[in-house]
Amino acid sequence: MEQQQQQAKRVTRKSSARSCHGCTNCRRSKVKCDEQKPICTRCWQKDLHCSTSFQLKWESAYRDRGIAFGRSGLSGKNPQKKEQSLRHSSGSSSIFPKETVWLGTPAIQSWTFVNNDTSFIRRLSEEEQDHGRRHLLPAFDAKAAVGGLVRPFPNLHHFLRLRRSVNIDEPFVPNIPLSPSLFPSLDQVGNRVLFDYYVNQICPRTAQNSLSQSPFASVILPYCLSAPATVLRAIQALAACHWSQYDSQYGAISLRLKSQVLKSFRKRINVDKKAIVADDPEILVIVMFLCLFDIVDHCDQQWIVHLQGAKDIIRFRKRHQILTQVSGNTQKDNVSSFVELFFAFQDVMGRTACAKADIFGSSYWQEDDTAINPWMGCSPALVSILFSVMDLSRSRQHTVSQEAHMNFKTKATALDNKLEHLKQTHHGQEEDQTIYRVAELKRITCILFLKCALFGGQPSDPVIKTYVREIMNEIFGLLALESACHVIWPLFVAAVELDPLSVELFSNPQTGLMTGGRRLVLELLEEMVKSTVSGISRIRVVVEQVWKARDFNLSKPPEPNRSPTPNLNDWEEYIVPVSDALCLV
Repeated sequence: MEQQQQQAKRVTRKSSARSCHGCTNCRRSKVKCDEQKPICTRCWQKDLHCSTSFQLKWESAYRDRGIAFGRSGLSGKNPQKKEQSLRHSSGSSSIFPKETVWLGTPAIQSWTFVNNDTSFIRRLSEEEQDHGRRHLLPAFDAKAAVGGLVRPFPNLHHFLRLRRSVNIDEPFVPNIPLSPSLFPSLDQVGNRVLFDYYVNQICPRTAQNSLSQSPFASVILPYCLSAPATVLRAIQALAACHWSQYDSQYGAISLRLKSQVLKSFRKRINVDKKAIVADDPEILVIVMFLCLFDIVDHCDQQWIVHLQGAKDIIRFRKRHQILTQVSGNTQKDNVSSFVELFFAFQDVMGRTACAKADIFGSSYWQEDDTAINPWMGCSPALVSILFSVMDLSRSRQHTVSQEAHMNFKTKATALDNKLEHLKQTHHGQEEDQTIYRVAELKRITCILFLKCALFGGQPSDPVIKTYVREIMNEIFGLLALESACHVIWPLFVAAVELDPLSVELFSNPQTGLMTGGRRLVLELLEEMVKSTVSGISRIRVVVEQVWKARDFNLSKPPEPNRSPTPNLNDWEEYIVPVSDALCLV
C-alpha cells in the first residue's frame, strides 16, 4: 500500500512539471497550461487571448554574462553542474583563463579613414548585408550615359526586392551625406532610386537591343545634367508609374509626383510667358514625359491632349524663331529634334488604327530619306508612304464618281509599288542585322495595312493570310533578340487580321509547341508587358474587342459584291471604331 502511494506521488510530481509549450499567459503567471487548442482552458475561463510565443536564447550570450543557461546545471541529479553554475552566477569564476592579456581599444581619429569616403563605406556595408552580391541599383555611369551607351537590361526582380519606402519630399537616404551629384537638381528633388529606375529600366526598354542607343539615354540624360528640377521630377513620375505595374505602393507616389509636375508646369507658363518660345526645350521635355506617363498609366484620350498641346507649343516656337531670326542658321538642338520626332511618330502610328486626322502633318517625313532611324525602327521614307496611305484611306469614302474611283485606285497601286521596291539603308554596324530585320518587318506590315485600308483586304483572303503568317514568324525571331519595343505595331496589325475560321497553327519558338494564332498573340502581349514602355494592356483590350466582333458576325450571311465607295471596308468596320487614342509605339 505504501509503495503504491509513493508511485502515485511520483506520477503526480511528473505530471505537474512545467510545460515547454504552454501559452504566454500561463507562463507569465507561472501556472501549468493544459495546452488545449485553439485556446487553453485557463484563457477560455478568463476570456484572454491565448497565444504561444518562443524566444530564442543563445548559450554563448549567457556564458559571456556569467549566468546559467536556462535550467541547465540546476538539476539535483548533477550537483557538480549546479555548483559550477552557481559559481558562474556569483561572479567568483570567469570563463577566460587567468593568463588572458587585455588590449586597450585605440581611439578613432578624424584621419582614420583618410583613404575612404561615405560612399565607399556605404557600398561595403550594403555588400556585407547582401552577402557579397551585387547592389540592387547599379551605379550610374556618367560617361556611358553621355555617350549613349546604356548598360544591359538588368533583371527587374533586383528592383522588386527593394522594399524601402520612398519619400517624395526628402532624399532617399537622408542620414548619409552624399557626394557631389552628377545631376545637381536631384539634391532638391530626392528619390534617387526612381531616377536609377529610369536609367536602368525605362531607357533599355526604349532601345532596339543592347547594342543600339536609346535617345532617352543618349539625348535626354545629358540634358538632365543641367535640367530644372521639374524635368527630373517628371522623369521620376514616369518611373514610379511604370514601377507601379509590379509594385502597387508606387501608384500613389507616381500620382503625387505628377501633380507636382503639373503644378510647377502651370506656374512656369503663367509667370513666364516667354518660357514656351524659349530656346531651352524644358517645356517640350516635360510634355513628352507627361504624355508617356498617360500612355503607361491608362493609354486613354489624355495622352492625345498632351500631343495636341505639344503641337501648339512647337508651332509657337517655330513662329518665334522665324520672327527673331538674325542669321540663316535654323538648326535645332538634339533634344528639341528628338522630342518633336517623338510626337510626330506617335501621331502617325496611332492614326493607323483610329483613322483620325493628322496633328503634326507630313513635314517630318522625307520621301527620299531611306536611312533607318534606330529608335523608330524604320526610315522616314517608309513613314512618308504610311502617311500617304492613311490620307488616301480617309479620302476613299468621298470618291463618288467613276473617274474619282479610278484615280483612287491608281494612287493606291503607286503606293503599293513604292513599298514593294523600297530599300531601307543603315549606316551603323554591319554585323547588327536586327535593325534591318525590324525595318523589313515594318515594311511588310505597311504592305498588309495598305491592302486592308485601301484594297479592302479581309482576314480570309489568301494574300492577307500569307502576310500575317510572315509577320508572326518574324516577330518570334525578333522577340528572341529582345526587340519587343519595335514589334508592337506589326503584332497589332497581324493580330486584328487573324482569320477567325482558320485552324492554322504557329510554332512557338520558346516551347516548340504548335499554338493557335489568337492564343499565341495573347502570350506574346503578356511577354511584351515586361519589356516595353507602352500601353500593352490597352492594345490587348482592343485586339480582343476586334476578335469578339468578328466572331459575332460569323453567323451573318456573306454580302454580295458591292461598290467600295459608299461602304466601309473591313478595317474601317472592325478596327477603327474601337481604336481611338491607341498608342502603337
